[in-house]
Amino acid sequence: MAKVRVHELAKELGITSKDAVTKLQELGEFVRSASSTIEAPVVRKLRNAFPDATASKSEAPASAPKAPAKAAESRPAPAPGPAA
Repeated sequence: MAKVRVHELAKELGITSKDAVTKLQELGEFVRSASSTIEAPVVRKLRNAFPDATASKSEAPASAPKAPAKAAESRPAPAPGPAA
């Protein structure tokens, strides 16, 4: 696993970046901001600290319908603007 930015992982877990940074600091990790990168072992620590967030996130893609993608294809093209 490559390095991940704190804010990306927070978004994936459904928490705020501020909560993620605070929790990592509580766990003893050196993180300055939400744009800091973290290694795989630190990612695991944060995922384990928020088990409810990871469980609900892993279930969501399986039940997500793919219908909205088809709806986007069937939209008519926008009308051209007035000629200048």
